[in-house]
Amino acid sequence: MHKLLIRTAVAGLATAALLSLAPAAFAQAVTYKADLTGAAQVPPNTTKGTGTLAATYDPASKKLSYTVNYKDLSGPATAAHFHGPAAAGANAGVVVPAAAPLTSPIKGEATLTDAQAADLAAGRWYFNIHTAANPPGEIRGQVMK
Repeated sequence: MHKLLIRTAVAGLATAALLSLAPAAFAQAVTYKADLTGAAQVPPNTTKGTGTLAATYDPASKKLSYTVNYKDLSGPATAAHFHGPAAAGANAGVVVPAAAPLTSPIKGEATLTDAQAADLAAGRWYFNIHTAANPPGEIRGQVMK
């Protein structure tokens, strides 16, 4: 009985040591969110449209999965995408476009580069939705943890 207890303890310590040596393989997914409004657009607009983004980034697979819900836009969405790197109040180029259909909810996923993942983690990405009445973007939100 005593030998069994010692073997179990040694096995447990060995497992713990192995797990501590491979943190990237077991990295936890990170969740992100954004509230999309016309006031956050650059320049701001007075749309009644609003939206939310919920996203998850898995560091092991480098996959970003997201869902965007929106309502009350001035018309159908003509484009939607993540932009970066940019702080709130600044504009940047498209880094991940959303694929059609652009009706709510918009769902998608993308595999990120290490540089893109670093910008996302640092809060330097935003998501916006464009319409015909607001070609630069009708609603926007900074993507944050």
